Amino acid sequence: MFKKMLKSHDYSIIGVYIFLCLFGLVMIYSSSMVMAVQRYGYPADFFYDKQKINLLIAFAAFLFFAFFPYKAFRNKKFLITMTITAILALFAVSAYGYVGNNAQSWISVGFRSIQPSEFVKVSVIIYLSAVYANKQAYINQLNKGVLPPIIYLVFVCFLIKIEPDNGSAVITFLIGMTIILCSGMKFKTLMKLAAIAGGLALLFVPFILFKFDSIVTDNNMARITGFLHPFELAQKEGYQLVNSYLAIGSGGLKGVGLGQSVQKLGYLPEPHTDFIMAIIAEELGIAGVIIVIGGLSYLVLRGIYIGIRCRDPFGSMLAIGIASMLGIQSFINLGGMSGLIPITGVTLPFISYGGSSILVLSIAMGILSNVAMFKNYDEKYKHQKVEDKPVSPSIPLNYENNFR
Repeated sequence: MFKKMLKSHDYSIIGVYIFLCLFGLVMIYSSSMVMAVQRYGYPADFFYDKQKINLLIAFAAFLFFAFFPYKAFRNKKFLITMTITAILALFAVSAYGYVGNNAQSWISVGFRSIQPSEFVKVSVIIYLSAVYANKQAYINQLNKGVLPPIIYLVFVCFLIKIEPDNGSAVITFLIGMTIILCSGMKFKTLMKLAAIAGGLALLFVPFILFKFDSIVTDNNMARITGFLHPFELAQKEGYQLVNSYLAIGSGGLKGVGLGQSVQKLGYLPEPHTDFIMAIIAEELGIAGVIIVIGGLSYLVLRGIYIGIRCRDPFGSMLAIGIASMLGIQSFINLGGMSGLIPITGVTLPFISYGGSSILVLSIAMGILSNVAMFKNYDEKYKHQKVEDKPVSPSIPLNYENNFR
């Protein structure tokens, strides 16, 4: 059976995931070596070495979740423990966390620092997928089937927002909305939800206007004005975006060559995290951009395909939720560095430097790989057994049950 499981893995997902991680490792070294020496006084390979350790831990996590049966996440005790842990972690950040990139979203755990909001993304995917899979019999009943998970989603996003980590809050909320749209609710139920959300938004408008200065911070306004008028504020709020444009424009079609970026020499403040794609565009040109966007697009589309083909509602929503996380986070990062949307400080999946980010993404990819494995196993072997088994006239053959 183990050999059959190995044959059933989707190795295209695994291959693209590993390639993007290794490609990101090379670009982290290239983009961070000057900054590590000039800004921090570290060795040139400091961030590269740290990311190697992060990747080793992440690969181990990926392998574990790639073989751990995803249906175990549907267990009630596990779901309760996971949701309580997520909420406590966010409260701990508010009380004991420290500020990084203008947000109190980090907390020290022994010799490492973690960002709980990253782990909450996966916990929200698992929780919403499990709850709505369990509620399929009454999925269109607002009070019993629809609203309780949404209340949890909104509460978690609120806790992330007040850190403040607007980027992670938006990503988490949009992931949740994607799973809700794919949960099997009727269009009429979704319209009722939209009407309730619209009504609540109108009720909160006076409060938002009254507390506007508290809700929208100076840092938020700076990012908006920098987005709207980057060249007019090139030495202030628009500094990052203008230098990102210069990096992209300098790269052109062919790029200036690996390791030859000018913008990483102190012009782009975060060349190895938020703006690593600008360095890729400058050094490797359009080819480097196509490699990254192509790899990310493949994982997103493959995740959606697996979700559509999976006959288990829980596995289907897990796959689509993970695909949406990759797609939304990639769009927000690329949109920020290219001027399509305001800069949010969100990292580029698999490419940017960051321990919490690569660990969470690897866990998510492990779960997606496991869903794909069970889907393929059911299609290859269970279906084959059903076809080969003689059908007794007195016992009807129920294909639906066999696939389940």
